[in-house]
Amino acid sequence: MVYQKGEKVVYPGHGVAIVHDIQVKLINGQKEEFYELKFVGKDITVLVPTGQSEAVGLRRLSSNDSVACVYELLSKPYVAVQQDGVMVNWNKRNKKYMGSIRTGDLKEVGAIYHYLRHSEKKKELSFGEKKVLEETEKMLAEEIAIVENMAQEVAIARVRSLIR
Repeated sequence: MVYQKGEKVVYPGHGVAIVHDIQVKLINGQKEEFYELKFVGKDITVLVPTGQSEAVGLRRLSSNDSVACVYELLSKPYVAVQQDGVMVNWNKRNKKYMGSIRTGDLKEVGAIYHYLRHSEKKKELSFGEKKVLEETEKMLAEEIAIVENMAQEVAIARVRSLIR
């Protein structure tokens, strides 16, 4: 996929970034083109080889329809799936969470957030679970705020209000 200078994109696991520049660098005698990404609300810049953007999961912002699907997911009561080894063991659960977060898919991030918000109603979350909850909330709010043209605090309040 080709991105343009100034376009907002999502870098999985890190959030929304702006394609600040497209640079050409000489590496091992070969010219390579890179997207220079500056993250929204963070003092971080990353270079992503244009030819590797799909491999790292770089994607365009979600559509309004995708955001609506996430809202629908969050507003539903959580239905526990049969407990298996993944859901019982924190290490396996965390590995699954990180894998989903690395996809950068808004719906997968929303599903983790949904599960953890409902879990915290039943028991106190562990330190690791709280960190994952904060991370997923921030990722959701950041992208939703940009897609729906609202302040991030408003997006956080909206996402939180949907959990029943």
